[in-house]
Amino acid sequence: MDPITLQFGFGLVSVGLLFLLLVVVTLWQSFAIVDAYEKEALTVFGEYRKLLEPGINLIPPFVSRTHAFDMRTQTLDVPRQEAITRDNSPVTADAVVYIKVMDAKKAFLEVDNYKNAVSNLAQTTLRAVLGDMELDDTLNKRQEINAKIRKELDEPTDEWGIRVESVEVREVNPSKDVQQAMEQQTSAERRRRAMILEAQGERRSAIEQAEGDKQSNIIRAQGEKQSQILEAQGDSISTVLRARSAESMGERAIIERGMETLEEIGKGESTTFVLPQELTSLVGRYGKALSGSDVQEMEGLEGLEFDEDTRTMLGLDDIDEILGQIDEAAQMDVEELEKEAEAVKTGTGANIKSADEVIEEMDGDVPDGEVEPAEEIEPPEET
Repeated sequence: MDPITLQFGFGLVSVGLLFLLLVVVTLWQSFAIVDAYEKEALTVFGEYRKLLEPGINLIPPFVSRTHAFDMRTQTLDVPRQEAITRDNSPVTADAVVYIKVMDAKKAFLEVDNYKNAVSNLAQTTLRAVLGDMELDDTLNKRQEINAKIRKELDEPTDEWGIRVESVEVREVNPSKDVQQAMEQQTSAERRRRAMILEAQGERRSAIEQAEGDKQSNIIRAQGEKQSQILEAQGDSISTVLRARSAESMGERAIIERGMETLEEIGKGESTTFVLPQELTSLVGRYGKALSGSDVQEMEGLEGLEFDEDTRTMLGLDDIDEILGQIDEAAQMDVEELEKEAEAVKTGTGANIKSADEVIEEMDGDVPDGEVEPAEEIEPPEET
């Protein structure tokens, strides 16, 4: 084969290959594949044309450029920042910002590198927010700090087509000197609370002890009062019994003396006797008490039963009633004391009466039928 012809054939093959390669490259440049979570901005000769949606998109070859934007929520780490609080305390803090591209056209045309822009804006906003707060607020009010930073970022990022979904401050650390002072303050506060609790416990113990002493004094006073009443009743009854016994013994002495006189008279020779009327009455009363006596129907010797006037004077019929009223009053006083003690425990500040006041009030509750000391009854003179 002629060399010229052979050279010409190689030239045609090379041109064909170049043309084929050009066609392949042209076809490759004519299509853009966009992922499902992205949008791409298309520029032709540097001019913005449109946003390419997910899938296969036809574009002008060789003169087109695409810029991809992730439409998912993205996380921006805000580096640790140093700030001075309003009360001149140095603190350091870092945060995390969650953003999402809402308008890819604005994010492409309005700002250069929107991620870097949002991160820098978040840093300055974090320092400004911490500077407007006191140290205690920066440590305790994390949600308030997050809300303020997000509010400050919303307006400028809206112009960039970016939405700030959330801001989270991770750490706010004061300086070492401030941390030591805070630890000392916390320790002092805990000691103060322990002292207060101890004082409250001692106060409550003293109150309950006083309440116990008060109830004991009242019960003791009630017992002494009942004892005095019973003792007075016993003295009155004993006095009446002694008087009645003396009266009975006097009558018996007269009767015995009269009987001796009758015996002496009976030894005489006379058959006629003159007896005093008082002696015959006493003999009749004495004989009525004897078994087998012929004078059983006569007025007998009085027994030791008290008549109605004497029982009323001594208050024998009212003893049980008086003691019952005293017990009822004492029970009411004890219940009142228990209520007051409960009120003191619960902090209601109820007024606590002294034992003397309760006893005086209790004395005023004794009914009008209280027993008065019995008048002494003088025994009858012997006749």
